[in-house]
Amino acid sequence: MEKKLSHINESGNAVMVDVSEKKETSRIAVASGRVLFPSDVFQALSDKDFLGKKGSIVQTAIIAGIQGVKRTSELIPLCHQINLTKIDVDIVPGENQFHITCTVKCNGMTGVEMEALTGVSVAALTIYDMCKALSQDIVISTVQLERKSGGKNDYQR
Repeated sequence: MEKKLSHINESGNAVMVDVSEKKETSRIAVASGRVLFPSDVFQALSDKDFLGKKGSIVQTAIIAGIQGVKRTSELIPLCHQINLTKIDVDIVPGENQFHITCTVKCNGMTGVEMEALTGVSVAALTIYDMCKALSQDIVISTVQLERKSGGKNDYQR
């Protein structure tokens, strides 16, 4: 069976996928990403318990990630509005980096992968924004889908 792009019709035009015939199921997606820092910058942040002039870097990024998930359909043109049932953004400091994980759940007819990926991306961008005064050598890296379930095809990285 040949795979084809779901958001492009036979004429080559962009379309929103019709999910009206799909079965409503419990769906979950988990995405992750990293924000990498020069070691001296990360040490300076750690020494201040990751508190910046704008407040808690981690807590602000968590809230931003949640807001990003909730606004995905406004940011990604062909995404459906989804009634979300759970959003969890977790940010853990590591060696010169923050590891971000976003878990999104819904009961619906379409998946929540884009919402999870958006949550990670917005959280990472918020960390960058809050820390950019210290260095422009901050790198947002490996934003990726880790797993999804509840739809036609489950996925596990």
